[in-house]
Amino acid sequence: MADVVEAIVEVRKHLERPRRAGEIIGLVPTMGALHAGHAALIEQAVRECDCIAVSLFVNPMQFHRDADYQTYPRNRDADLAFCVSLAVNIVFAPSVEEMYRQPRHTFVEVEGLTEHLCGPHRPGHFRGVTTVVSNLFNIVQPDRAYFGQKDGQQLAVIRHMVDELHMPLTIVGVPTVREHDGLALSSRNQLLNAKERQAATVLYRALQASERLVAAGEVCPGEVVKQALAAIEAEPLARAEYVEVVDTEQLQPLVEITGRVMIAGAIWVGTTRLIDNVIVVPVTSTG
Repeated sequence: MADVVEAIVEVRKHLERPRRAGEIIGLVPTMGALHAGHAALIEQAVRECDCIAVSLFVNPMQFHRDADYQTYPRNRDADLAFCVSLAVNIVFAPSVEEMYRQPRHTFVEVEGLTEHLCGPHRPGHFRGVTTVVSNLFNIVQPDRAYFGQKDGQQLAVIRHMVDELHMPLTIVGVPTVREHDGLALSSRNQLLNAKERQAATVLYRALQASERLVAAGEVCPGEVVKQALAAIEAEPLARAEYVEVVDTEQLQPLVEITGRVMIAGAIWVGTTRLIDNVIVVPVTSTG
């Protein structure tokens, strides 16, 4: 049975015993609405750690639009049952007031890596992500923390934050979990109606086509983007926000594909925004 705590002082108290015992503490930060993608994170944490903490916190700081924050899926009872079924030890479910002292003067921001991909389309988003994640790291003080590759930009940003601020923990990236038709699992998928759900698969299909293009020898990022956008535009219910080809370390746009790259995109299907990415290594590359 997982211990459910809402106060920072309580989660620290619950972790005193495993910390004294030298147990490896794993943290899976989430915004709730848990699904099989989160299960993959938790299951890997269970394999690699002795004590597992899962946070459930819909972070208002990372939403560009208040309407998105208000409509983000929430089901606390189902999330708690989900965590219990996966042998989670501690569920940390704080309120906004518990997490953020007001007025707030302190923020954490990673520059450079947030200038492309989702960055320009979601002002303040990554500052909200790195601020809340650094808060969670300070509160839980985990040895390992688990994040999905589906949010590839977020994963890279958090890795840089941990490295540059000398935070004493390991960031573990877990491969994207997909539905049978390729749609990346996301809490936002439940906001789609049946027709939108079917249309949403166009993003991964476009990324797969891009991957094949690079594998066939295409080295021009512009051509890769052009063909991916054309595939998305062929789906009447989908609207492309962006498709970009960037390097996997600094997330900067490329003029030529010579090594390992991330091809990432975001689309709107109805009022729901979805993201996805693939990591591609050209056959001629040694990277």
